[in-house]
Amino acid sequence: MDRFTAVERALRNAPPHDLLAAAREALGRHYSATAIELLMADYGMNTLHPLGAPPYTSETVSAHTGAPGRAFGSQQPYIPDAVGSEVATLHLPVTVRGDRMGVLILCLPAEECSDEVVAELREISEILGHEIVVAERDTDVYLQARRAERLTLAAEMQWQLLPGRALSRPEFDLGAQLEPAYAIHGDNFDWSTSADHLTLTVTNGMGEGIEAALLTNLSVNALRNARRAGLDLQDQAYMADQALYGQHGGRFHVSVLLLRFHLATGEVEIVDAGSPRMWRLREGTAEPVELEAQLPLGMFEDTVYAVQPFKVLPGDRLLFVSDGVYDVSSPVGERYGDKALARALTSTRLLPPSQVPRAILGELAGYRGRPQSDDDAMILCLDWHGRPGPGSEADAAEPVGR
Repeated sequence: MDRFTAVERALRNAPPHDLLAAAREALGRHYSATAIELLMADYGMNTLHPLGAPPYTSETVSAHTGAPGRAFGSQQPYIPDAVGSEVATLHLPVTVRGDRMGVLILCLPAEECSDEVVAELREISEILGHEIVVAERDTDVYLQARRAERLTLAAEMQWQLLPGRALSRPEFDLGAQLEPAYAIHGDNFDWSTSADHLTLTVTNGMGEGIEAALLTNLSVNALRNARRAGLDLQDQAYMADQALYGQHGGRFHVSVLLLRFHLATGEVEIVDAGSPRMWRLREGTAEPVELEAQLPLGMFEDTVYAVQPFKVLPGDRLLFVSDGVYDVSSPVGERYGDKALARALTSTRLLPPSQVPRAILGELAGYRGRPQSDDDAMILCLDWHGRPGPGSEADAAEPVGR
């Protein structure tokens, strides 16, 4: 058995709560690694927290600066220069299908730090990420390590409902973020992929606190139930609409934008049932996409929904925002969605989708003139590459914003 396989097996056989101890033992034995630490990204994607440190302490580092922040942001191994040192310190991104989870830090004898070894260790860090995702079904250790502060109960419900914060496939890359991260209540997003489709939903439940979180939970799970039953997009909207109306009798409703992408062609089916907005950046030009507005889910009994066709091209960037972003006002009363959102979409065109939501939310705080928002804010960014193939448009397309 080679050493890579030995470490992989050790991680797969480790108890759910003890993956870091298993990594330390296996990497030390097979790679002569020392000083092994795992930093987990917090819910706000601002700080990295050492696994095993007491919760809500100052033992954190920035997710944007320093050696760990460089590896986390670039999603590439980073080895700080240490001229003449006998030890090399590696910072390896821990990522699962584009979803950034943290950074693995370890030290190696400098003479053993070859490109081949670094490539092996990077793959091991990805395996560790997959094992953390599986382990989170059975332990709270990794979820606790992500908390810079205590979550509200509504936020706990919302974060547990999410599929992740990013996803990468050959056809697309996407990233999303919710704010305020530790007190979110009504906004949400969801996605599911198959061999041929990406289904994406962006949700904005009315109300505040637990009331909004319960409403969003009902709508997201109703949509999932209909999707998993094999229903088409308009029937997914209809079934979720009926579930909400049956529970609340029209007293509460949920605004939802539903999309189904055909991965081979870029054809998109859309149901616009409420307030979430969609923008497109194509060839350097940012503009809102005007959709056929329909009733939010749960307002009336037996509402019939229609699908609107749309088309994405390789190189397109789509941005989805809730009204907590679009309707934010500056101190002089100008809405963010009037002009500033288009500027932000253009200025962040060189960032990968996983970093765009955080960048725009940071700018949004400055725009409104205070750090805290009066409403939830949700941003989801999607880069469309198209299905790769010999001579395809995806092969010839330039990166977004180039």
